[in-house]
Amino acid sequence: VEHLVFASSSSVYGANRKVPFSTRDNVDHPVSLYAATKKANELMAHSYSHLYDIPSTGLRFFTVYGPWGRPDMALFLFTKAILDGRPIDVFNHGRMQRDFTYIDDVVEGVVRTLDRPPQPKGLTQARYCIYNIGNNQPVELLHMIEVLEACLGKTAEKNMLPMQPGDVPTTYADVDDLFQDVGFRPDTPIEVGVQRFVDWYRDYYQVRA
Repeated sequence: VEHLVFASSSSVYGANRKVPFSTRDNVDHPVSLYAATKKANELMAHSYSHLYDIPSTGLRFFTVYGPWGRPDMALFLFTKAILDGRPIDVFNHGRMQRDFTYIDDVVEGVVRTLDRPPQPKGLTQARYCIYNIGNNQPVELLHMIEVLEACLGKTAEKNMLPMQPGDVPTTYADVDDLFQDVGFRPDTPIEVGVQRFVDWYRDYYQVRA
């Protein structure tokens, strides 16, 4: 194995209050089982790198969205519900912020890191590193919904709800390390990314409304 690049998640930052989230921040207090599995994934990758000299890079993805995404994610669910005239569930009354990261930027980040296997640094001799892959610009959920409404030409009926257990109020990526090492930082504006998603959605699902 020349270089193992694996998917981690911004969820490992848990309820950290210091923003933006840096890869040097403590991530020992996950607030969901999903986050705990991602933290465990990072630790196991580090151990493999140390034991078997496998260069390993973990990528902490921040709220990925765009064409061909998972249909159980918020943007898909919101789009379908709005087009069908059904209400959408808006947690934390829409006040949470997410570092929405367009899929093309995520792919570019992966490709850029593939050819740059890490070298030992710090206290460890393992060839291992972590990068954030995020847009470095958190957006309030209500604003994302407003952008989606504009792209669809329809207004959403909103069912305002409290925060879900295990959720966090804000995600915000510090991508300085990524830019320094591979010369790239995600930058697709939410208005551009959501419009591309809606165009794809209408074409893929043959939606004419």
